[in-house]
Amino acid sequence: MGADGWGGLRVDVSIPLPQGPLRIVLETRSPAVAIEGPSGAGKSTLLRILAGVERRADGLVEVDGIVWQEPEHGVLVPPWERQVGWAPQETLLFPHLSVRENLAYAGAEDSEVEATAELLQLRPLLERRPRRLSGGERQRVALGRALLASPKLLLMDEPFSALDRPLRAQLTRTVRNLAEERAVPLVLVSHDEEDAAILGAERWHLANGTLRRV
Repeated sequence: MGADGWGGLRVDVSIPLPQGPLRIVLETRSPAVAIEGPSGAGKSTLLRILAGVERRADGLVEVDGIVWQEPEHGVLVPPWERQVGWAPQETLLFPHLSVRENLAYAGAEDSEVEATAELLQLRPLLERRPRRLSGGERQRVALGRALLASPKLLLMDEPFSALDRPLRAQLTRTVRNLAEERAVPLVLVSHDEEDAAILGAERWHLANGTLRRV
């Protein structure tokens, strides 16, 4: 994915956390950013800030040249107006809907659902409910649903953690190719260096309350 046409990310926020204050300063034009770091460092918190659901954060969030958050000027774009595709660790699938219905929830055409399910190896599972899926299968459904939402920004929180290594490597490359083909910029947070290396054109490390480029 090229950076042409993508205005990049500018984040300068502070947030109080139980383990101490967190200051996140991120400025990048890369359309594929991987954030690494230990558990509890604040990686998932950064995704929540970008998604607009972390109300404790104070400071600037600008995405593709549009300010999403700047309290001193009274700007706070609500989550539903940000057009973010978010695949959180908890997956948050609708339990009463089938895999097909979960994937199509944002209005994707059935042909798009079928094609994405094929790429994510979900096609045999399309009529199942989430309770009949493994952890790795639920992760793939959540990721597919995020991609099918035609997002302006794709956020992924350890999206492959429940998969075995061969499938993990294969699907990581599949998602990278999908994001590039659809020109969807992404932010990945992960403990896994291989995931970060495949998906992240630019890599950052978050630890001890500080974010730095690797």
